[in-house]
Amino acid sequence: MEATALSIGKSVLSGALGLAKSAVAEEVALQLGVQRDKAFVTDELEMMQSFLMVAHDEQGEHNKVVRTWVKQVRDVAYDVEDSLQDFVVRVDKLSWWRIPCMLLDRRHVAKQMKELRTKVVDVSQRNLRYGLIKGSSSTQPAADAAPTAADAAMFGVDEARQAAKQHQSRSDLAWLISTEGDDQIGVIGVWGTSGSVGHSSIISEAYENPNIKLSFPCRAWVRVERPFHPNEFVRSIMEQFRYVNKKRYLIVLTGLSTIEEWHRIKTCLLENKLGSRIVVSTEHVEVASLCPGQESIVSELKQLSAEQTIYAFYRQSSHGVTYPSKPASSSSKLPNIAENEIQEDQSNADVDGNITVQKRFTRTYTMTGVLEEFQLIGREKEKSDIIELIGEQARTHQFQVIVVWGMGGLGKTTLIKNVFQSKEVNGLFEKYAFVTVLRPFKLEELLRSLALQLDANKGSMDFAGDTQKNIALMGVADLIEVLGRRSEGKSCLIVLDDLSSTTEWDEILPRLRTMRDLVVVITTRREDIAKHCCKKPKCIHLLNGLEENNAITLFTRKVFKNMTTDLAEQYPALVEPAKLILKKCNGLPLAIVTIGGFLADQPTKTAAEWRKLNEHISVELDMNPKFEVIKTVLMKSYDGLPYYLKSCFLYMSIFPEDRNVSRRRLAYRWIAEGYARDKATADRYFMELVERSMILPTQQSVCSIQGFDSCQLHDLIRDISIAESMEENLVFRLEEGCSSNTHGAVRHLAISSNWEGDERELESTVELSRIRSLTVFGKWKPFYISDKMRFLRVLDLEGTEGLRNHHLEHIGELLHLRFLSLRGCHEIFYLPDSVGNLRQLETLDIKGTGIAMLPRTTIKLSKLCYLHAGSGSGDNEKTSAP
Repeated sequence: MEATALSIGKSVLSGALGLAKSAVAEEVALQLGVQRDKAFVTDELEMMQSFLMVAHDEQGEHNKVVRTWVKQVRDVAYDVEDSLQDFVVRVDKLSWWRIPCMLLDRRHVAKQMKELRTKVVDVSQRNLRYGLIKGSSSTQPAADAAPTAADAAMFGVDEARQAAKQHQSRSDLAWLISTEGDDQIGVIGVWGTSGSVGHSSIISEAYENPNIKLSFPCRAWVRVERPFHPNEFVRSIMEQFRYVNKKRYLIVLTGLSTIEEWHRIKTCLLENKLGSRIVVSTEHVEVASLCPGQESIVSELKQLSAEQTIYAFYRQSSHGVTYPSKPASSSSKLPNIAENEIQEDQSNADVDGNITVQKRFTRTYTMTGVLEEFQLIGREKEKSDIIELIGEQARTHQFQVIVVWGMGGLGKTTLIKNVFQSKEVNGLFEKYAFVTVLRPFKLEELLRSLALQLDANKGSMDFAGDTQKNIALMGVADLIEVLGRRSEGKSCLIVLDDLSSTTEWDEILPRLRTMRDLVVVITTRREDIAKHCCKKPKCIHLLNGLEENNAITLFTRKVFKNMTTDLAEQYPALVEPAKLILKKCNGLPLAIVTIGGFLADQPTKTAAEWRKLNEHISVELDMNPKFEVIKTVLMKSYDGLPYYLKSCFLYMSIFPEDRNVSRRRLAYRWIAEGYARDKATADRYFMELVERSMILPTQQSVCSIQGFDSCQLHDLIRDISIAESMEENLVFRLEEGCSSNTHGAVRHLAISSNWEGDERELESTVELSRIRSLTVFGKWKPFYISDKMRFLRVLDLEGTEGLRNHHLEHIGELLHLRFLSLRGCHEIFYLPDSVGNLRQLETLDIKGTGIAMLPRTTIKLSKLCYLHAGSGSGDNEKTSAP
């Protein structure tokens, strides 16, 4: 999450700085008389940007505080950019007859600039005040201060000091470690009144004691790094001892700072019932006292000086020294990855600490369909089995259902698409249709898609036919009639991809029953849906993860970008780390492709680097192998994106699930938002996301000159984009079931087709004055555009139903608008003259509308670069040069 906050902060700050430094801003500031304030704000933004770059390197230190400050910087950057853009709009409006208004504008702008300057100063000084980023202040945070006498008194230190004086004796650490207690793991906390001074010598003396070495054949000394990564911790231990399953071990932990870290470490410790010991060295007295258990006692180990004393915390019973049992929350064994390596002596760790895994995720495939080709590796038997099953059911000439189910990311859709297009299936039926079940589910749309495809040429998945316009206007009853006519006396194959509920199937089934000679193939993630749809066990196919050999083949081909590399023969040193990585992928093609994409363009491919990657993903992947493993791997792909791509990727969460989003639409929206400088840059960003497997490329038109002319988000990756964008208040989706609580200053609002709220709910849920983009899916409501949206840059109404001419009468009041799309709005026949007020407009898309002529005022749109018009279904574009 911290990485996202920093990335969005840097992206917004870069946009604000770019505008602040532009020649346009200089000219505007000169005309409005605010040059000095503008220069001051620009300098402060540059300093904040420098701090953010430092903060990026310090993630994990004061995370929550730094993250709060980063968000404040981001919000101020938004305000700066909005205000500067507002000044540009004001100057653009000026003309000779408005000269009397100039003075009033200057006063307003001067006041606004002063307020902006105050905001910038406040957030800048907050960093200095709290010493959030190293280099911004020499003072250390209060939390790092040495413990006070009062703190120490709370944990029995005074009593230990008095006891040492009274009896003229002190405890010995080696004796505490070796004294026989029970067979559980024993913990001793070591703390000193002067931080960690003197700890190393005392602990080292005990650690090297000959008797300790005999009693504890396995010993390790580990420093706890922050942020804590369990896999790195376990590997640090593995590098120092082996064969621990039936031997006592002693581990010294230094640098522990919180009890939360200790609880996470405990889950990584092997409980072998042999009385192993842990020595915890810490600068925090409360940590030292709590690690042994709630009822620990304290003894003085050594007095270094009058002001410097070192203490040991441990548990004691009537029989002498005893140690705490492992709490129920602790694991009874090491994480799966580490367990076999330690017990079977498989460890061969040679991790180069200087190698970092935070490198760019890049891949440079240009061949169409390469992703699907790779994902079919290891699916030959499943493909053959499903084709055979379809053939068996087809020969019955009755209504039959086949279900392929499994968790997301297994490649169900890719497999069934390949089966659907195979030559073996191509000759079995006379009619074919492949439909993805969209969310929110609409029976009418699904039936319409089936009707259109069943009129197409056999085997084609593209919509075709002269009756497309008529079918587009039909209701459910008419569509059922059309399906009956087109399937009568014909054998049909229909694929329903990604069915998500039994109620959807219950709505679909009666409409399909009229088609007698029909085989329906369903893909779903859930077993209960599979069994609800199909009553024949033999027709329910569970898709499992790839076998190890197929997984490594897929991984190797993805990493080395060819079909011939043999990892074992050509890169034997990489086999073991590759297996560790693939264990975390758990046989899921999507995860394998993602990780392979990460490693594909690394400058070097070494075992140390791959082990480092394996550790960085962290042992959290083992907590829920079916889901957490994939999400964590995909999150790592997201974290590997450069900051300028993160904004573009999170922007994708605007669009509904399973929606094909055109490359054209994304590119011009990114430009309008300031994410991309021009069309070439936007296209490059698009291809980078494709190459990194963050978006799945598709091709809607066979006539496309761009190859990939659209894309989709995989469900799991989309989940990441939604979660991250909501966390950063970047995108909010107004949809059925969403929280009606105020979501604050979100920047991008998407209204889903299933949202049935009213104007009051809209205004109470979202702060409309901060909205930069509005995207509407489904039916139009007049209150969707508000006069409060004064900073709106993008208005995307593509395909919106019920939009009429009069709804656009006040469009000219959106003075900041850069992108306007009415594509596919069939009931729009003209634009109002007020469109000439949109002096910032860069993209105007009226393709597929009834507009035959533009108003004369469009000649005022001096910044208009891209004009899309016409009634065809293609996606060609024109570049305007007014």
